[in-house]
Amino acid sequence: MIKRLKLLSTQFISKVNRTLSLPGQCIACCASFQGRGLCSRCLDALPYNWQRCRQCALPLAFAPAKLVLCGECLKHPPAFDRVITPLRYQFPVNRLISRYKYSHQRALGRPLINVLAHEVSGHLIRSPTLRPDILVPSPMHPAKQRKRGFNQAEDIAEHLSLSIGVPWSVTLVKRQRAGPAQSGLNRQQRLANLREAFEVTGRPPPRIAIIDDVVTTGATARVLAELLKTAGALEVEVWALARTPG
Repeated sequence: MIKRLKLLSTQFISKVNRTLSLPGQCIACCASFQGRGLCSRCLDALPYNWQRCRQCALPLAFAPAKLVLCGECLKHPPAFDRVITPLRYQFPVNRLISRYKYSHQRALGRPLINVLAHEVSGHLIRSPTLRPDILVPSPMHPAKQRKRGFNQAEDIAEHLSLSIGVPWSVTLVKRQRAGPAQSGLNRQQRLANLREAFEVTGRPPPRIAIIDDVVTTGATARVLAELLKTAGALEVEVWALARTPG
């Protein structure tokens, strides 16, 4: 089962890394199965974000009869209209995303991207009028992108674009100022850190989906959505692999 991922030794991890792109072996438990990525048992064991705020997708501790707004969205309504994120940022999703982002193990991100694509497809079937005109990956400063080697938001956007047939763009929004890392900062600190960090380079289409890997405090999404709506967008969603508890 997927809990075995916690017990991987350094040598075993090295072995898994060499076979990540090979079909027939689960990337979490290494069991043999017909396919790529996660076997059905590990896929079913992922922490899905069923109980959530209807706007920012914050995981909730209870299961209301219908989706409700969290306290933060009630007190400080965000500029984005909704967040679609099917998973909670906890084990093993946090480990998979961390290795996907920082260790260049892109194969570890593919099963999570597929889960998001499935969630988004269902959303668009239920609400076809909300289909975005363009996908906009959360921009990364060029210096940081060169250091990391890739922008995971762009990688996710490319795969979603191929899956649902919506174009994506890396030119509509640019990151013009680098700043301290967002990790470890609260919402107010993140908002201050992001002030004047982004630039919208042209008039956006009416409906946009911002693409990212993880929504933490939602500060980046708030800033980007506000900028895009100020520039002319009417509807802004956020699509991400996972949402943190807060």
